[in-house]
Amino acid sequence: MAYATAVYAPYLVIDKSRQGMPRAEVDKIAGIIGLTDKEMARILNMSERNLHRLKPEDRLARDASERLLLLTNLLRHGYDVFDNDGETLAEWFRTPLRELNDQSPVQLLDTATGFGLVDDVLVRIEYGIVG
Repeated sequence: MAYATAVYAPYLVIDKSRQGMPRAEVDKIAGIIGLTDKEMARILNMSERNLHRLKPEDRLARDASERLLLLTNLLRHGYDVFDNDGETLAEWFRTPLRELNDQSPVQLLDTATGFGLVDDVLVRIEYGIVG
């Protein structure tokens, strides 16, 4: 599995979102934990068909770009929490968690609130906070 390397500070997320992220980044980020095009389209809040229409050099819209950058940051955080073990991170992303109302982290990434909830769980794991 690929390794999430970038961490984007808040103002860089804003700037890069406004510029639009290249479509090629979607595949790169999806490959980190094996997300499907269908999952990525849902996370980016666009149809799978529209995602497929984009050429690698095409730019995503601002909202989709922001979601892609937030996902990148979330994956980077997950790699840190799981000691750079991509397989464990990928499995964790698809496992329903009590802390997430018995939903998997990937199921919640279609909303901004969901991104925050998933990151909160990663923080709890990171600091050993149980329950």
